[in-house]
Amino acid sequence: MDWYTATVTERKPQSRELFVQGLEILDDQLYVSTGNYGESRLLRYHFEDGSLDVSRKLASNLFGEGLTVLGNKIYQLTWREGQMLIYRKSDLAFLESKPLPGEGWGLTNNGEQLVYSDGSAILRFLEPSDAKVKRSIRVTLHGRPVRFLNELEWIDGSIWANVWRSNEIIIIEPGSGVVTGVIDLKGLLPAEERRAGTDVLNGIARNPKDGGIWVTGKRWPWLYRINLEPRKASPNNP
Repeated sequence: MDWYTATVTERKPQSRELFVQGLEILDDQLYVSTGNYGESRLLRYHFEDGSLDVSRKLASNLFGEGLTVLGNKIYQLTWREGQMLIYRKSDLAFLESKPLPGEGWGLTNNGEQLVYSDGSAILRFLEPSDAKVKRSIRVTLHGRPVRFLNELEWIDGSIWANVWRSNEIIIIEPGSGVVTGVIDLKGLLPAEERRAGTDVLNGIARNPKDGGIWVTGKRWPWLYRINLEPRKASPNNP
């Protein structure tokens, strides 16, 4: 088990209006899924300068959650509505929806299958064509289940996951579900940057172009590029 803190090496401005639920960087573009009924959107930005490329508003009865890009399609979860929305990557045109086996929280992919979380300690691997569950893993830390798995990102053969209402990201071995690392991001957003609507840490994206890892939160004013710094023990056992 490895424990980490992080140092910020770069930051990019982000609109405080974005209730970030999903984040992904691909081909110099930043994809963002935002939540809340009546406010949920799928957005694509030019990553370099932060300018908006395309925006799609979800129906008012849908609450946007995690997203991922695989092949020529974009997949976006909804929270309690039991739907996964599928879009054409080129122009974000809506194509179809597929049923989910439960609530939608976080979403990523391993290059072949979608990996999705529902707020429990279970991650499910789905076939993109029909959203059928191919296998599941139970995520554990020291043998105990880790619940509230939220936004996900596949990084170097591992699954990184935000743990809802915490300042931690966990690193998960995708075969066994065992947590191999914990990243403590307490204090990442300075207290003076918080406002009345500022919410929790949520959002992980790896830039394939240079390997940079970016994180953010719900209604945060910044995207942060971080480098991990090993620490010798758990933050609770220094």
